[in-house]
Amino acid sequence: MNRCMGCGAILQSSNDNKIGYIPKEKKDTAKLCERCFRLLHYNDLKIVNIDKKEEVLQEINQKGKLVFFLVDLLNINNEVIDTYHNIKAPKCFVLSKIDFIPKYINKEKIRRWLKNIYAIKDDIIFLSAAKNLNIQAIQNIMDKKQVKVSYLVGFTNSGKSTLVNKITDSNNITTSVLPNTTLDFLEINLTENQKIIDSPGFLYNDTLYDKNDFVMIKKINPKTFIKPLTFQLKKNMSILIEDLVRLEVMSEKCNLTIYMSNLLDIKKIYFNNDSLKDQELEKYKLEKNQDLVIKGIGFINFKNDALINVYVKKKGFIELRDSFFKEV
Repeated sequence: MNRCMGCGAILQSSNDNKIGYIPKEKKDTAKLCERCFRLLHYNDLKIVNIDKKEEVLQEINQKGKLVFFLVDLLNINNEVIDTYHNIKAPKCFVLSKIDFIPKYINKEKIRRWLKNIYAIKDDIIFLSAAKNLNIQAIQNIMDKKQVKVSYLVGFTNSGKSTLVNKITDSNNITTSVLPNTTLDFLEINLTENQKIIDSPGFLYNDTLYDKNDFVMIKKINPKTFIKPLTFQLKKNMSILIEDLVRLEVMSEKCNLTIYMSNLLDIKKIYFNNDSLKDQELEKYKLEKNQDLVIKGIGFINFKNDALINVYVKKKGFIELRDSFFKEV
């Protein structure tokens, strides 16, 4: 049974609309499915939304091998953390893409915050595969714990495949901002006695944006360092994030900083602009150094107490939490 070395799908020539397709004349020699080949050589992008979360969780819990769970700072939210806690096998929490985080943010404070706010009691690793920062930490922990086989899991675009390519010093694993670049389990040999198994990325149960909107997916998932945006707002002024979320200030003043991709269209608007006011309304009272989290997009840190009206296309995407900027 031959598998695509880029995404892990079983190679097949019977249906070009299914994953793993390769023309019949190339099936015996091909190492990549047609989708991965076109993505690698022509940047021809095709979105595949296949949710294998339950299948992956079942396998890793049954096997009981060490699990490395990747997540980036912009996407720490309740659904991600609940998924992490549903892993019963030994595990490590890996905060990836740390080059996105401004250097003044204290990583040790983030470590304490993860333990106190989200009850992360396991080892916590900070790394960036793109910048080669601390990528050996995965193998170091495997060596320390004398582990021969481990799993790499996380929500889509957490950086799993990029990390594997850097660890193995290759570009065999297909990487993209698209969800579900990895479609099945992929075994990668690290040494003669060690291997890591890359897993299909988890999908959110729902998103504020269309799951097939490649332009929006690309905007939300930056490839480089993010520059936080700070706003000083007065009563009735609003922040509009794309055509997805409107935050309207109801208190006398509000100072906030937005931690999201700089590719997103984020702008200040005034009371006479009715954008999104026909959408779902949620009201929040925030305290100084609390975050308003928009699931799957990023978070906003409030520098003072504030009353906020949030207009959003769907409910269930807003969370409040104490920020890591707050002393813990």
